[in-house]
Amino acid sequence: MTNPKNIQISGYDYDLPDERIAKYPLPQRDMSKLLVYRNGEIGEAHFGQLTEYLPAGALLVFNNTRVIQARLPFRKETGAHIEIFCLEPAEPHDYALAFRQTRQCTWLCLVGNLRKWKGGLLQQTVQLKGETVRLTAERKETRGDGHLITFSWEHPSCTFADLLDAAGVLPIPHYLHRETEQADMQTYQTVYAKIKGSVAAPTAGLHFTSDTLVAMEKKGFTREEVTLHVGAGTFKPVRSEMVGGHDMHAEHFSVQRHTIARLLRHEAPVIAVGTTSVRTLESLYCIGAILSGNPEATESDLQVGQWMPYENCTRSLSTREALQHILDYLDRRQTDRLVAQTRLLIAPGYTFKIVRGIITNFHQPQSTLLLLVSAFVRNDWRRIYDYALSHDFRFLSYGDCSLLL
Repeated sequence: MTNPKNIQISGYDYDLPDERIAKYPLPQRDMSKLLVYRNGEIGEAHFGQLTEYLPAGALLVFNNTRVIQARLPFRKETGAHIEIFCLEPAEPHDYALAFRQTRQCTWLCLVGNLRKWKGGLLQQTVQLKGETVRLTAERKETRGDGHLITFSWEHPSCTFADLLDAAGVLPIPHYLHRETEQADMQTYQTVYAKIKGSVAAPTAGLHFTSDTLVAMEKKGFTREEVTLHVGAGTFKPVRSEMVGGHDMHAEHFSVQRHTIARLLRHEAPVIAVGTTSVRTLESLYCIGAILSGNPEATESDLQVGQWMPYENCTRSLSTREALQHILDYLDRRQTDRLVAQTRLLIAPGYTFKIVRGIITNFHQPQSTLLLLVSAFVRNDWRRIYDYALSHDFRFLSYGDCSLLL
């Protein structure tokens, strides 16, 4: 297996004019164009025709994460505006527990206009359930590019999730060059979004409607869901000359036992809806490899490093064996859900273990997402993107879609 550390990121650049970036979604989710890449051939269709191109019996895997209103605006007594962008919970570390807190929690955050916040508390009042709740933010320490912020409030029945819903702003991608609008509250969520935690949408899923999902199942295609909470690092371009200099962001994911069992017994191709589903599914093999060498691993041991598949995975381990190790682990712990963390970087040289097809949008130049696409299509990405650019496809989060087989 080729180690991708020596890949020059300049080889994954292309000219993306601003007018090709979709600033808004189409009026109807499933009206987008669909680029179809199959056996090296490129064509186009309508997203509503997706099922005509899926392999027979395909299992589609969706990321059911839900985008939170992660941007909290504060104003100091001096009038300075400070924005706190909640990235992931630190205390308690579990997303569900953090959202259920009723008095205090600590999050890893980005801080906008940090130079104006030298110290002390930030406060704002939130109207919630007919009452005024005072929310306080205190900066504890710097951690990497972020800051640990402790939020405190006094209201026995008010959860942190309630506060975010009432006072937070939904984050939309910076490359849209506009503020969040009311319509984004619906259009920047997938119709199957369930589990709160992401700061960016798994955008390939934005094309699906409830009718699309029903029609898909009527034609014999099955589906499963995983949860990976998308972090702000998904928008982070590769700044280093070589891919090896890029520090991949960590993201938390969970997969139900029944989903892993189905993957184990499913014979037809597995199609990942979005790059986040790809990274979740492919991380399962690495988790199985960890457990093959350490069956008594704890949850904190289940962390996939960005270079793990290229260096440490047990190459002789089959995919079925890896998945079985996970099922055995869950049975020993008497739990029905795998919880882990991944920093997996998929780039040319990677060997896919589970995913046989990808539904995905068109990604930014010099991004880890473009590296992932390139790895899947065996470095044929430029021909695909040239076709999309010359055939009026819309790019990025609110843009058109592709099916890669």
